Amino acid sequence: MTSAAPSQSPDLSSSFRFPPEYHFPAFYTPQPNLTTHHAQLTKWSSLILSYARHHRLFKLSLSSASESDLFSNRRINRRLGLADIRQVIDFMRKDGRAEYAGGDKNRDGGDVVYVYWKKPEEWAALVEAYVEDTAQKGSVLTIYELTDGEGTRGTGNVIPVPSVVVAMFIVEPGA
Repeated sequence: MTSAAPSQSPDLSSSFRFPPEYHFPAFYTPQPNLTTHHAQLTKWSSLILSYARHHRLFKLSLSSASESDLFSNRRINRRLGLADIRQVIDFMRKDGRAEYAGGDKNRDGGDVVYVYWKKPEEWAALVEAYVEDTAQKGSVLTIYELTDGEGTRGTGNVIPVPSVVVAMFIVEPGA
């Protein structure tokens, strides 16, 4: 699994194209107008998901993420504060795109967040498709086989362990 915090390495960030609003100072300040604030949260959510997908990140450590390139634009000397990051994560949770490690009990003080750039239902569909495509329906497969096994290595179909575990609760028993 990839690291818990986005990299601060300029090499990794340079390959990711940040959207235009990332370079706009007001993007880092919570907007008072509800419609504008909702649009801002939507854009932050989209940015986080795109960044996570690009870097194949599946979880973030919020304390270290606040200093990363994802939330800190050194060129304009702006960054999103930890409280604001939590607000974006809560917005993402409502859409099923993020979840605090350990569930809701860690919502107020939890540091680690799972980011679902594919929703659990999408991962479940991938698992089902893999089982169908490899003619293994009715077979017992381990989580290792689904995440790092010979059939998934080098195929681009590697699914992160936490996503497989969540997906297993979605896939119908006996399907």
